[in-house]
Amino acid sequence: REYGLCGGQTIFVKIRWGESKIERFPALASELVRLDVDLIVASNSVAARAAQQATTTIPIVVPIMGDPVGDGLVASLARPGGNITGLTFLGPQLVPKRLALLKDALPKASRVIGLWHPAAYGESTMKDMMKEAETAVQTLGLQLRLVAVNGPDELDQAFSTIAEIPADALLVFPSPMLFAERKRIVDLGAKHRLPIIAMGKEFVQLGGLLSYGADIPDFFRRSAVYIDKILRGARPADLPVEQPTKFELFVNLRTARELGLEVPATLVARADEVIE
Repeated sequence: REYGLCGGQTIFVKIRWGESKIERFPALASELVRLDVDLIVASNSVAARAAQQATTTIPIVVPIMGDPVGDGLVASLARPGGNITGLTFLGPQLVPKRLALLKDALPKASRVIGLWHPAAYGESTMKDMMKEAETAVQTLGLQLRLVAVNGPDELDQAFSTIAEIPADALLVFPSPMLFAERKRIVDLGAKHRLPIIAMGKEFVQLGGLLSYGADIPDFFRRSAVYIDKILRGARPADLPVEQPTKFELFVNLRTARELGLEVPATLVARADEVIE
């Protein structure tokens, strides 16, 4: 609306939702291409890949990308070069920081479970993310046990597996699907009395212990800038991919008390927001 784009009047939006089922994305992308839309908003890297395979001419704006260069979505951040542009949340690079904050919050922790979605991003991004995590846990003296989830219907079984693994905390790896299922994850974590560390403040607001990352909802708001410019004639190839400049640390002390944990005052003092 701020850019004069009013749904049903100056812009008409057709929505296709894959319900976090990646296998549905190619068909949905092809359907949008057949509708001859002027622009496609693909909400994440996996959706962008499906849209990229469906069209090389319709502009594609992606609000949240992991490693757009590594995943082959753009040629470079400064000059995307194709029909895709948008924003990146620096997926792999921030995993070590979250592990370090986990260790700061729980100094005695040694065993961490990593809940991850193997197909969350492209092969390059996922490989880099796992490599960064492995290096970080070795440096921090932590043991990391990975538990994979390929879709929402596997979460209950994943937590049944987690219940049998001795652990001090649960790290939720970046994933659009896991983000969408954050309430279930936080509720299951609480059931098993596991402190949760994740990428988004939304996890902490629901009862997770700690989060560190950029403001994800703001990425969607900022993508409107790209949509407006492209609809006015700009080419995605010439619009640089935006990187976040601010990262937020959220801490939930209420959850800490419920779990019988004491988060160091030095970490609480560094937090952008503390939930009492």
